Amino acid sequence: MSSNVDTESGEITETAPVAAFLASHLNGRTEEELSAEFHTLLDAVRAHGKKGSMTITIVVEPPANGVESAPLPIGVESAVKAPKPTPVKSLYFLDNDGLPVREDPRQIALDFRTAPATNTFKDA
Repeated sequence: MSSNVDTESGEITETAPVAAFLASHLNGRTEEELSAEFHTLLDAVRAHGKKGSMTITIVVEPPANGVESAPLPIGVESAVKAPKPTPVKSLYFLDNDGLPVREDPRQIALDFRTAPATNTFKDA
């Protein structure tokens, strides 16, 4: 716990650290899930050599029906933007209609044929 002093009243209030809240939220499941996502992010950054990010959002809703003494629903959400591998690219040419084709339409096509097979060989 950390302490804060109200400058007007001089009252000392104690606040719980966010890390302690995350560690205890849902009996520790939230901290385990966040840690797993964090390590997944670290692995992706190491593997792809690109930056990534992780955003943790704590959502606090007002008490039900506006009752002041009612408990506050608090949830934790996370979003990971891990780097992805660079997609493999392939080269294409555009034909006269503007469609991508694998062979250069300006290249003269050669007719290929299968050479005859033989089992007899000559000694050199």
